[in-house]
Amino acid sequence: MSADLAGAARAYLDHNASSPLRPEARAAIVAALDAGGNASSVHADGRGARARVETARGQVAALVGALGRQVTFTSGATEALAGVLHPKVEVAGRAMVCDVLLASAVEHPAVLRGHRFPAGALEMIAVDQDGRIDLSALDAALARHAGAGRRAMVALMAANNETGVLQPVAEAARAVHAHDGVLVCDAVQVAGRIAFPINALAVDFLCLSAHKLGGPQGIGALVAGHPDSRITPLMTGGGQERGQRGGTEAVGLIAGFGAAAAAARHGYENAAERERLAGLRDRLEAEIRARIPGAVVIGSGAARIPNTSLIAFSGVRAETLVIALDLSYVSVSAGSACASGKVGASHVLTAMGVDGDLASGTVRLSLGWSSTAADVARAVAALEKAVSQARGRPVRAA
Repeated sequence: MSADLAGAARAYLDHNASSPLRPEARAAIVAALDAGGNASSVHADGRGARARVETARGQVAALVGALGRQVTFTSGATEALAGVLHPKVEVAGRAMVCDVLLASAVEHPAVLRGHRFPAGALEMIAVDQDGRIDLSALDAALARHAGAGRRAMVALMAANNETGVLQPVAEAARAVHAHDGVLVCDAVQVAGRIAFPINALAVDFLCLSAHKLGGPQGIGALVAGHPDSRITPLMTGGGQERGQRGGTEAVGLIAGFGAAAAAARHGYENAAERERLAGLRDRLEAEIRARIPGAVVIGSGAARIPNTSLIAFSGVRAETLVIALDLSYVSVSAGSACASGKVGASHVLTAMGVDGDLASGTVRLSLGWSSTAADVARAVAALEKAVSQARGRPVRAA
């Protein structure tokens, strides 16, 4: 549990929005800031800063089974997506001009903006009732564009940020490459939670964000599936990051990202930690279903990352629940936390065909490295109370 401004214990169940800073990351950040130096300088201070950057690069690369030279540091996953979602990229040294951008209907808003593709070049691919991309529809779209002489870039997230549902990335990669396309993967929510080897999955580019796995905010990475793959840079400058992203490297943030990546990798490679987190999630869902009538776990029919529960309550507004839980010292989100206080229908739930009344009463509870059984117990009790009050029913005695 964390503490609020008044010092009361809080249950933090919003790791998909931002995971608390890991102690290892904090120590690495402080050490880097204390040491100082510009990573582009040739003197001893600069060489020390460069060493920290390259150590972190290797740590981030190892998180997704890549080599250090495949990693380009950015300000976050949104910048990484803005950089790679461009009609012109190089994949393994081969220039690829993409005419259209295909994206699953449940992608993050950062993808659905289309970024540097021209207006009208974005095409949405339907998903099933669990939110998994329709592979037949994807293959048909790829074939249609290839038949017309158009190459497609496909954006497919590894796991949905709202539901936690895993996408069939390997299968999609085979279809994309069979039609000579390019696959870009938002791996923000899987990184550090499950193994996600970029090369084994045949992903051409993937995006990461440090603060989702216990690193600092303001730093992320674009990881290429091949050392000779390149993008058209958003920013040019002094040639930093192999010319892929200009500007002086934020050594402290990068060092913190690397330390968090190493700690997260140790966590998902540790069977006991994997089982602990999955056990907490399963206990959370089982208790809520048992104690709150009509609770529905969205996406429960598909494989999910082990920390995420999107739960719907009919006859209740999600924003009411979020506020009520906050007053009970429990932190959760109403779907994605990336749209700056938005209140409205989730495009993810709309794409999945979830009933409007049910969709309007969904809250996301996401666990992480700092979560405990006490957090789960507090959240269940607070939810039971909030839903009962919102429905005008008596609250059961604890």
